[in-house]
Amino acid sequence: MTKIKHLKYTKYEIIVYSQMMNNLEIKQLKELLSTSKKIAIVSHRNPDGDAYGSSLALYHYLLKLKHKVTVVSPNDCPSFLKWLPKQEDIIVFEDNTEKGKEVLEEAEIVFTLDFNALHRVGQQMQSVLETLNTTFVMIDHHEQPDDYAKYMYSDPSKASTSEMIYHFLEMLGDLANLDKTIATCMYTGIVTDTGSFKYSATTKATHMIAASLIDLGIDHTKIHNSIFDTNSFNRLQLLGIALSNLKVLYDYKTAYITISQQELNSHNFKKGDTEGFVNYGLSIKGIVFAVIFIEDQKQGIIKMSLRSKGSFSVNDFARNHFNGGGHLNAAGGRSEVSLTSTVKQFLEIIPNYKKDLENSYEV
Repeated sequence: MTKIKHLKYTKYEIIVYSQMMNNLEIKQLKELLSTSKKIAIVSHRNPDGDAYGSSLALYHYLLKLKHKVTVVSPNDCPSFLKWLPKQEDIIVFEDNTEKGKEVLEEAEIVFTLDFNALHRVGQQMQSVLETLNTTFVMIDHHEQPDDYAKYMYSDPSKASTSEMIYHFLEMLGDLANLDKTIATCMYTGIVTDTGSFKYSATTKATHMIAASLIDLGIDHTKIHNSIFDTNSFNRLQLLGIALSNLKVLYDYKTAYITISQQELNSHNFKKGDTEGFVNYGLSIKGIVFAVIFIEDQKQGIIKMSLRSKGSFSVNDFARNHFNGGGHLNAAGGRSEVSLTSTVKQFLEIIPNYKKDLENSYEV
């Protein structure tokens, strides 16, 4: 691993670890991709814009190289991603398990994008991936990757996996094969995971890549509107419920939201409807840590999204307490006890982080 230091907010030193592909690995991958192969591209469970954006960008690129390529997603994406080019060709493992299993077992190369631990695809699909005797390639920007891939491009300093796909093609010396379709998918992932370029991981390089994608003719306004500005009446009503459930712990600079299964059902919940709700808690003046707890009776869990400002690591918090992880300032977690018990556990843990939360961020 290569150790890279990043200074943020003048007082706090954030250290991340990355693993780049060396010249030999790049040469070997170029040789692998020089002849037609059966290739599977796998995204994580509950795919977001970066998961599908990076997967479909790589999909369209590999098709241009005459490979037989299939994207396999553990479950379906939210409706606001259904417009992505060839999204309809993705095999949803949960809905078509036999076909998904067949694709994975026949694959000569498996790319895993936007996740770095096989459990992120769900138990059923994980059990298939773990039996494969094939070449795995990981491209991901989350912290603390598992060691399952022969070729690993892991860099938590990057704002999105879609940005890393651009760099991957650059490593292969093949940016000339970028086109409007590939660029549209890449831009979707970048604009999603940077929060429209506002998150701290956004760099000069991120903006330069975005500019090059715009030069290829993408409609960035349409992409943004499709992701962020398409609401249903039920989603807005559910947002009202979420905000009415918002609680603030001023002593710990923390806010949290709860949404029960009954509240989801009463507003005809669709996948993706709660996307971004957690950020309302983080937008409160003086708050540096926000969490949303969402009951999911189908899976028998409480799903959590965690966000922070400054040096407070929600990645560490989620890993240590709620079977999750992610980035410094954005992570996910889960609990297998009731919504009430999960919140109770959270409230018991928070006082242990009082000093960290107080020192996390300066305006």
